[in-house]
Amino acid sequence: MSLNIVKSIPANIPNTLGIDLYTKSVKRTRSYAGHVDIPSVENPEAENHLFYWFFESQTCNPNVKTSDQMDLIRETPLLIWLNGGPGASSLLGLFLENGPFTIADNAAGTISVTPRSWNQQAHVVFWDQPIGTGYSYSDAGEYVKDEEALSEMFWEGLQRFFDEHEAYAQCPLYIAGQSYGGKYVPHIASKIDEKNEQNAGRRIDLKGIAIGNGWIKPELSLRVMIDYVYTTGFIGLDQREGLYQDYQHILDALGNGEMKEANRLCDELVLTTMRLGGNFDLYDVRSWEGIPMGPLRAYLNTEAVKGALHVPAEVKWKNADNEGPVAEHLVEDIMADCSDKYVELIGKGYETLLYTGNFDTACGYLATEEFLDEIPKWDKGEDERWREAPRLIWTLAQGNPKGFVRRHRNLMQVSLPDAGHAAPAYQPEICREMIYNWVFDRPFHGYDPQQLPKMHNGNGEHH
Repeated sequence: MSLNIVKSIPANIPNTLGIDLYTKSVKRTRSYAGHVDIPSVENPEAENHLFYWFFESQTCNPNVKTSDQMDLIRETPLLIWLNGGPGASSLLGLFLENGPFTIADNAAGTISVTPRSWNQQAHVVFWDQPIGTGYSYSDAGEYVKDEEALSEMFWEGLQRFFDEHEAYAQCPLYIAGQSYGGKYVPHIASKIDEKNEQNAGRRIDLKGIAIGNGWIKPELSLRVMIDYVYTTGFIGLDQREGLYQDYQHILDALGNGEMKEANRLCDELVLTTMRLGGNFDLYDVRSWEGIPMGPLRAYLNTEAVKGALHVPAEVKWKNADNEGPVAEHLVEDIMADCSDKYVELIGKGYETLLYTGNFDTACGYLATEEFLDEIPKWDKGEDERWREAPRLIWTLAQGNPKGFVRRHRNLMQVSLPDAGHAAPAYQPEICREMIYNWVFDRPFHGYDPQQLPKMHNGNGEHH
């Protein structure tokens, strides 16, 4: 048995109850947590430590040795989940979006087991990265300053993770992320592809990437944010024109290569837009407050929780959204366009899913739709285009839409009604079904509205 297996976790902040995962008498799931140690770039005598929390698929039997069910383990997909920020811990995703636990918004921070976890049919590992995020830390106080350093460090972390957990090293790998993960994920995937081609280290069986409400092309996201907030009635015409003028200053800074200045102006534009709209929730235009974290920070900083997850007592769990040292060190990256990475990965045949909760104003549907429309023709001389791919209405049993799905070759787009920025928090069952349909190549049951016969009323008018 691995030294970093998670046997149980506290069921609340006072640690008066526990949730057993793996004991002699109760074996509910195999779960591992801890750090992978990577040599520091800046100080050869120090190390960087990336934290992960792994959950084996519920299709595997925790009462049977891994060596006795290797065929099942290896054929089961392994999903990596990354939150964004920069500086947002992926344990937010674990407890608030798609993990096996939830935390109540009460004083005790009561932890419950949820049936909505993505590890129902897949292995899932939640990673805190880059260093300085969540439980991940550096002995040398080091931070990454660009996506190259970030992806290199993560690839090294994966190598050490698979050395420790070799049973899962041959699983088909899918990397999923959210928000600023729209930058992390394609760069990490590109690095894995590069290392595989170089025959460097252990070959990783990367199959695809999935991005939810991704921060991909910042100047596009900012422009459509203004349009969306105007369309939903939070600003007027004159205010929209003023924001357009502020937006032009951002374009000027980007044109001059002034990335730090562009980022400062971006932050000002977002804050001004929210202020003009009465401080609506940037991540869900229907709300004035974001998804509550509840006492998650207090819970994850208790000694009992750290002990259960093999985290040194002195390590503090940190979480930030585009502020603090992680974001400050990535300031040259925040406003950079990473569209080319998607074009590269799609062109190489990697399965690619981009999904959006449609009430997000920060990185919502409009930005994804227009970004995908800019992707050039797939092959020289090919006439078919992404825009002409059928757009399926994915339906519930009673016919109401679960989402809207478009697919062309290895690229899929899903837009999700009644969801904000952290789409799995709003639509957990639908998002899990979406991920499984994508990973396992299952059908999205629904219909193409353009193939339906037109209806007429008694006056010969179309319905």
